Amino acid sequence: MTIRVLLADDQALLRSAFRVLVESEPDMEVVGEASDGAEAARLAAERRADVVLMDIRMPGTDGLAATRLISADPALTHVRVVILTTFEVDDYVVQSLRAGASGFLGKGSEPDELLSAIRIAAGGEALLSPAATKGLIARFLAQDGTAGEDRDPARAERLDTLTGREREVLVQVAGGHSNDEIAERLAVSPLTVKTHVNRAMAKLGARDRAQLVVIAYESGLVRPRVE
Repeated sequence: MTIRVLLADDQALLRSAFRVLVESEPDMEVVGEASDGAEAARLAAERRADVVLMDIRMPGTDGLAATRLISADPALTHVRVVILTTFEVDDYVVQSLRAGASGFLGKGSEPDELLSAIRIAAGGEALLSPAATKGLIARFLAQDGTAGEDRDPARAERLDTLTGREREVLVQVAGGHSNDEIAERLAVSPLTVKTHVNRAMAKLGARDRAQLVVIAYESGLVRPRVE
């Protein structure tokens, strides 16, 4: 299957560079370019994109607002948004994950990292740079006041729908571990882990593993640690 990629960045030069890189891969194609978030949300639907590489700062409708538009559209549940940011510790990153982004990547990343990120996001199997993303989520949740007693009660109540094993797997996901790593830690098969992850996502209304990580922190199941 060919991964359909939409490029959203207000800098034409960067879009051109991303296009050349993406189209050099036999399993990818660029289906459109957008210079602002509103255009990105519209083209994601029109061009049937699988993955949107979304710049976070754009004039008009920015990447954060565009991510919310995409994640809120029932017709675009298959679309995965990867946030591209100049600074990987940008405080908008965690807001983007909350809004529905599947992960983020620094614009200074190596070409192979970007291509790998697209494939990972399209597959929906793993959070981008899981350990690093988890650490940043924890840091920002701690900074913005949601790390202490100010937890989302609705999120916490929804955890009651999970089985004991699903909660255990969720804790491991929030720790940035892959399915294979979780399987080894819990002495089960990777397929069993995948099943638990998928059931947890369905019960909690999470689009992907990135959303599971956010829910785990916002509900209080996992406590942020700033190292």
